[in-house]
Amino acid sequence: MEGKLKLKVNREKSAVDRPWKRKFLGFSFLSDKKATIRIASQTLSRFKEKVRELTNRTRSMSMENRIMQLNRYLIGWIGYFKLASAKNHCGKFDQWIRRRLRMCLWKQWKRVRTRIRELRALGVPEWACFVMSNSRRGAWEMSRNINNALPTSYWEAKGLKSLLSRYLELC
Repeated sequence: MEGKLKLKVNREKSAVDRPWKRKFLGFSFLSDKKATIRIASQTLSRFKEKVRELTNRTRSMSMENRIMQLNRYLIGWIGYFKLASAKNHCGKFDQWIRRRLRMCLWKQWKRVRTRIRELRALGVPEWACFVMSNSRRGAWEMSRNINNALPTSYWEAKGLKSLLSRYLELC
């Protein structure tokens, strides 16, 4: 290849191996007889890193802007990987992304007074508002606790697109 065709061969990317041990353009294969297309593990970790960057709680931006940027990335990503069997991944990623957004929202409600006011507006019982607002736990832990106050319908109303519903639409 290098001598006759004058092409450079990347030694790290080039190999002869089983299809399920290699990745190609972000895809890989399962080791079953059907040769099912799946998303490569490196691709999944890159996806999570990008979502972490977009939902970083120290990035100062409005929730609408954050959701807009996140939607743009999610729709493009799932549009590219629609060939792969990724239904389970999409469901798990949807839950994880909503938890990341709840964490950002909790971080935005800095003071106890603000947290009480916002939780009351979401319909949380009075005693639970005081308990959660005065908690010493971090934003990630509290994002699990306010799950009932901020359900999936809340995020749909804010404009967050679901990976799973888009994946099922495309397939």
